[in-house]
Amino acid sequence: MKRFVYELSESWKIAVAQMRSNMTRSTLTALGVIIGIVAVTLMGTAIGGIQVGFDKSMAIFGDDVLYVGQWPWRKVDDWWNYRDRKKIKTEYAEGLNRMIAMTPNSNLTIAIPTSSVYRSVKYTDSEVNNVLIRGTVSDYIITSTFDFKEGRFFNELETRGGANVCVIGYDVADALFPSASPIDKLVLINGQPFKVIGVISRQGSFLGLFSLDSIVVMPLPAFQKYFTAKSEAEILVKVKDKTKLSAAKDELTGLMRRVRGLPPEKKDDFSINEQQALKSTLDPIKNSMAIAGLFITGLSLFVGAIGIMNITFVSVKERTKEIGTRKALGARRGTILLQFLIESTALCLLGGFIGLSF
Repeated sequence: MKRFVYELSESWKIAVAQMRSNMTRSTLTALGVIIGIVAVTLMGTAIGGIQVGFDKSMAIFGDDVLYVGQWPWRKVDDWWNYRDRKKIKTEYAEGLNRMIAMTPNSNLTIAIPTSSVYRSVKYTDSEVNNVLIRGTVSDYIITSTFDFKEGRFFNELETRGGANVCVIGYDVADALFPSASPIDKLVLINGQPFKVIGVISRQGSFLGLFSLDSIVVMPLPAFQKYFTAKSEAEILVKVKDKTKLSAAKDELTGLMRRVRGLPPEKKDDFSINEQQALKSTLDPIKNSMAIAGLFITGLSLFVGAIGIMNITFVSVKERTKEIGTRKALGARRGTILLQFLIESTALCLLGGFIGLSF
């Protein structure tokens, strides 16, 4: 044991001396490891950030809400069949709510009608384009996940009366009112004045594709007065227990068939979407990005390892005479091998520590 410790300490001293005498070569070798470690760290952070952003984007849709629409949230080859479907009507929500109330032990809580278009929003000389204008009812707040920066949501009285009031998203408020509160201010939407009664807190973007803060929400009757052309309706249905989402989806399918008056032999002419369906569609893309990132980082480490292997090989070739002399003086094969292993290990550790420090 004492001999091994002595050989280890001597090998370490020789390795350090060798690296100092070939400083440029040692630095370039360690650089390969540094780049590999930095690549691993950055890619790990990037993959973690993608996962966090993905989960945050998915959470916006809620894991206990079903969405009834004309189109499914997945890629379809026979898109023309979906295009020719009858439009979803906001009136369906009333029929659904009546049947939910009459169904004992229903898995559904409430159906919320929504209708949406894209328009510009103006205030004095400022204007925001391509804003999602959504008409809905006061119970919409039950199915939503947003908080308020200031103000409130419209109430049932304002909904039934079709009041010209609205709640605006963070980006809309920031663009139109950069240094003032928008509460009680009048904005023009489609040439009509609407009083701002609330501002939604920042929600971010959905996977970086579109902003969730560029939105205006107003009472559905007011929406239907001014935005009838090219609006797209959707019914949001709250589920009582998210662990029974599949049963709730089956129940909603039956109720929607009754609302649409579909005979038993006809296929569903509507789509019931959910967060999990969208997640399963996007998961392969996210996983492919993660695999590609891991491959790139693995390749970086492999290149660094090849560099160390080549430098070690050159070092052995340069010191052939030294190795022969040491063997002639009685040095064991394992002792000589240990020296070169310590040199390569030291280079790896040096590069690793520097790489992790970035």
